[in-house]
Amino acid sequence: MTTLSTTRPDLDALADTYDQQGYVLVKGLLSKEEAAEYRGRSHELIASLDRGDDPTWDAAADVAMGQATSLQHLHDAQFYDAAFTRLLTDPRFTSVAAAVLRTPNVQLHHSKMFIKPPENGSPFPPHQDHPFFPHTHHRVAAAIFHFDDAPEVKGCVRIAPGSHTAGPREHDPQGSFHLPDFPVDQLEPMEAEAGDVLFFTYLTVHSSGVNVSDEARTTWLVQFRDPADPPLTDQHNHSLGQGLILAGSDPTGRAGQA
Repeated sequence: MTTLSTTRPDLDALADTYDQQGYVLVKGLLSKEEAAEYRGRSHELIASLDRGDDPTWDAAADVAMGQATSLQHLHDAQFYDAAFTRLLTDPRFTSVAAAVLRTPNVQLHHSKMFIKPPENGSPFPPHQDHPFFPHTHHRVAAAIFHFDDAPEVKGCVRIAPGSHTAGPREHDPQGSFHLPDFPVDQLEPMEAEAGDVLFFTYLTVHSSGVNVSDEARTTWLVQFRDPADPPLTDQHNHSLGQGLILAGSDPTGRAGQA
């Protein structure tokens, strides 16, 4: 597993690792205290909105070996709590985001909070994010903020290092886009601690396991892009705040159009 500390981050080295491996796990981007605060806010938001919808993919049943699982989520947390708005533009995050995109300009695509409940928190089968919102130059990335510890037993993210170099792959669209034949032995667990942030390109194959522990796993996913990379379709353009500039500026004047 490739990790980097943010005590004094070498952003050039971080970007080189990201280019080579398709991901980098940045340790301690948030303090333990900050992560705990965001964890509390996440659970309070989910409980207060009480929407009851479950985003578990139909394709997750194969990963769970037929076991019934569940998942809680919330799109666009920054529209419900200003703490998440501040985190989107926190220089500790945006400096890394800009480094991996190799541009000073960072634009929000969407955000989504996930809570994997204890004992049966839903998994995700192997997939790339690319088919959900393909872009012209593939300068699109994700950051997963860990608000509590994510050992393997809690269904942590798994990454296939270097898988991004093969480019877009043909996905099975049934039960949500996934790669049913991807070799699971190529997926490495990205165990993380509260405050760590996992960055990866939308071409990197990744998955996650079932949370079989007695504690919830709480994360916030932020998808971001180079604003100069135009989308190929109008898929996934419903997210609130899409087009928001998190760092730098938009040289295209296309904000909010896709």
